[in-house]
Amino acid sequence: MQLNNYETLVAASLVLLLGRKLVAAIAPLRAYSIPEPVAGGVLVALLLMLARQLSGFELTFDQTLQSPLMLAFFACLGLSADIASLKRGGRTIALFLAVVTGLLVLQNIAGVATATALGMNPAVGILAGSISLIGGHGTSVAWSPTLVEEFGIAAATEMAVACATFGLILGGVIGGPVARLLLRRHAAPAVQAQPPDAHNFEVPGGLREITPHAVIEMLALVLVCLMVGQMLAAATAATPLSLPVFVWVLLTGVILRNALSALGWYTVFDRAVSVLGNVSLSLFLAMALMSLRLWEMAALALPLFAILAVQTALTALYAIFVNYRVMGRDYDAVVLSAGICGVGLGATPTAIANMQAITDRFGPSHTAFLVVPMVGAFFIDIVNAIVIQVSLAWLS
Repeated sequence: MQLNNYETLVAASLVLLLGRKLVAAIAPLRAYSIPEPVAGGVLVALLLMLARQLSGFELTFDQTLQSPLMLAFFACLGLSADIASLKRGGRTIALFLAVVTGLLVLQNIAGVATATALGMNPAVGILAGSISLIGGHGTSVAWSPTLVEEFGIAAATEMAVACATFGLILGGVIGGPVARLLLRRHAAPAVQAQPPDAHNFEVPGGLREITPHAVIEMLALVLVCLMVGQMLAAATAATPLSLPVFVWVLLTGVILRNALSALGWYTVFDRAVSVLGNVSLSLFLAMALMSLRLWEMAALALPLFAILAVQTALTALYAIFVNYRVMGRDYDAVVLSAGICGVGLGATPTAIANMQAITDRFGPSHTAFLVVPMVGAFFIDIVNAIVIQVSLAWLS
């Protein structure tokens, strides 16, 4: 059974409502701060896999709206970033980038070591390392031909996409438990829940006083970001400046916000940006997770699962023992640790959802929501490309 784009949007909305009910009704989900889209989406994906196995019934979703929703989320991230804030967070952004860079290097080392120990092609370790995990689906597809042609991994695309999908799930599952462990073991200072500054994403359920005109204006700006970002991505596709579309969309948002403000033409209404960004993020994650074809993941070879299990444990331990300590051993460091689980295994939207699950319960972390989007959505893709090239050259 195939759902069209409208039916898929309805299904995603129901998945979000289901996730909210599950988190409200099941204490462990609340205790470990599991994001609502993850709770609802993974449950639906499991039920669909069970239905397929027992009765042969298969439900597929239209993917048309998934990419625009993701791009709209990144546009909102860009439109919420002002240069003054980025300057203030410069040192912290550089420090977190260094920490995440250390993680992606370790992922490749651990992947190669585990693959070699299991008698697999060592390049599979990089495929199941920073290519598919920190890199995500886009990087997986981009690098798969190289792994096929130069390293003889015949099913590189399928394996990389499956690993990226696995990371999307686990990145959203382990962030909350890692943060809970840090809050309990290291006695982080108590933070009272309160509405954040309007331009931040810390409390997705917080009330926002906005007007219809403001929503229309922000929607227009978001659409401009999507249009310009796609044009720039197409124009630079075969050049050294080639970057994923979402990076260009985010950069367009940053430039547009600050240029309009500097010229005195328009001031971005942060509350409307927050609403549109959170709606886009929630719907994107719901669609992505409910559409998971878990039976295809189950078909992965056991050794590949072993590599992914090592990567999951490595990311959790790195967040606890490295990221938390380096980033200051405070509440912001706890939220950043939840974020690095999302960045390290899944994607920036997963990281934001992880952090929202923490801040919605314990209080805002402006630093985390300034740092993670810039590092996870921009800088780390550039660094990862360099590390992947060096890693593959080392194996050649």
